[in-house]
Amino acid sequence: MNTIKNIAIIAHVDHGKTTLVDKILYHCQLFRENENKGDLILDNNDLERERGITITSKNVSVVYKDTKINIIDTPGHADFGGEVERVLNMADGVLLLVDAFEGPMPQTRFVLQKAISLGLKPCVVVNKVDKENCTPDEVHEAVFDLMFELEAEEWQLDFPTVYGSAKFNWMSDDWNDKTDSIAPLLDMVIDHIPSPKFNEGNTQMLITSLDYSSFTGRIAIGRLQRGTLETNQAVALIKRDGSTIKSKIKELHVFEGLGRKKVEKINAGEICALVGLDGFEIGDTIADIEAPEALETIAIDEPTMSMLFTINDSPFFGKEGKFVTSRHLKERLEKELEKNLALRVEATDSADKFMVFGRGVLHLSVLIETMRREGYELQIGQPQVIIKEIDGVKCEPVEEMTIDLPENISGKAVEMVTMRKGELLSMEVKGQRMVCQFIIPSRGIIGLRNQLLTATAGEAIMAHRFKEYQPLKGGIPERQNGSLVSMENGSAIPYSIDKLQDRGKFFVDPGESIYEGQVIGENSRGDDMVVNVTKTKKLSNVRSSGADDKAKIVPAIKFSLEEALEYIQKDEYVEVTPNSLRLRKIFLKEVDRKRNKAL
Repeated sequence: MNTIKNIAIIAHVDHGKTTLVDKILYHCQLFRENENKGDLILDNNDLERERGITITSKNVSVVYKDTKINIIDTPGHADFGGEVERVLNMADGVLLLVDAFEGPMPQTRFVLQKAISLGLKPCVVVNKVDKENCTPDEVHEAVFDLMFELEAEEWQLDFPTVYGSAKFNWMSDDWNDKTDSIAPLLDMVIDHIPSPKFNEGNTQMLITSLDYSSFTGRIAIGRLQRGTLETNQAVALIKRDGSTIKSKIKELHVFEGLGRKKVEKINAGEICALVGLDGFEIGDTIADIEAPEALETIAIDEPTMSMLFTINDSPFFGKEGKFVTSRHLKERLEKELEKNLALRVEATDSADKFMVFGRGVLHLSVLIETMRREGYELQIGQPQVIIKEIDGVKCEPVEEMTIDLPENISGKAVEMVTMRKGELLSMEVKGQRMVCQFIIPSRGIIGLRNQLLTATAGEAIMAHRFKEYQPLKGGIPERQNGSLVSMENGSAIPYSIDKLQDRGKFFVDPGESIYEGQVIGENSRGDDMVVNVTKTKKLSNVRSSGADDKAKIVPAIKFSLEEALEYIQKDEYVEVTPNSLRLRKIFLKEVDRKRNKAL
């Protein structure tokens, strides 16, 4: 078994990457007959399973017809583009998965562009051909057109294609000819994906990924470009800035199945993990100790959005979390920087506030969600886009956006996007649905998803990806309604909420603990209103306490983390603790708010 194939699986979100990897694992008999591993084996952290998306890329390997195939499963969301860019360096070819109904989507374009520019061989898999109204042949044409548009070379345009359904476990060369396994796909990989090229010369390896073990510390993962590596070998570590550190490899691992296997020696072309190196970053080169030569480091696209992270200083701080100080927060963000390449952290003039830059709301909210599950308490400010000055003109990030929704409500969506300075590029009918393409400033996307889902009764599917920086487009209407702010600390009383229901919608349930300055609802008018929901009913001989039980209270609106981040205004924070999400004003006392408004 000498031959190795390194492939990355790329596609738009929800086109079936992780499901396909599952089926490959089952086909290559990685598990015993009686072992049931369930679905989405690689989405192994809780967040990925709950959201149904892949966040970090994973490596697995299978053996098929005496060939070792290293498979890299990549995320499909544009916000995790940094993750995709990085891992494509390890592959020799890509499996491009396309939905037989939806065809190439914005993210398909983005990841394919990366793969073509790196000179990788594409193989196309048209998935989900069991869907109604799907058009596999047209999708195949659309993929060809897209590659041509992205200036693929002749040998890349001559790509092989298989059709099938990963869910129902079959692939075939012809979509009308249903088979009983996914063997045609694996045969295509073996026939068309090139084996790693071996360059002559001394050792070179680019670190493209990190892992962490509490026993052995940080582990470097990458593909050995040339030369060999052995256990206890002395190597030179070349940093991004060109400086060299001497180091030593304690252990070598290769990927086998879902786990890793310890080996003594590794040849060029293999994806491996190194234990025992100190002080490395992603993008550093491991080279020969005598004559070190650096490889080109990984270029990562710049972040487009920023949020303010600060310590929790609300009246309820420290009640739920274990890590609440600014030191805890700073250490955790620095730890995240090591493996999350598309992230930036900058200190501010205050010791307990940090500006965190990322790719989008989702990218940053996954970090916040992970932190809260680890027991951190923090507060997040309103997401802001990064404005750059190019040739003396202020420019903002602009994104390509696709909205897929029922035809009869498409007008509503177009109207909402154009209000936010979006431009309609094209409208295409697919079955009963309409696919609209826009160009829209990143500012306009913040908070749009919620409004769209409300307006279309949850039918709209929205996808977007960063395109470029363009001159500022002017003002975008913000949230029309003001906030209902609590006047006092205490717990919310049903009687008070009932009496205030005509003032707006509430975010808190009766009996919930609240504090002064907390945003407890949305005002039906444009300005903020301070209300007291802790007031109980005065009892007398005539009034009894039980007569109010009949009060009908509308259930409170509960936000998810992204929704809360997109909802808040400039003068508000989202307070994130392990068990709760609260919205609050930056200045809790009304007097302070008025004073700062006057300034």
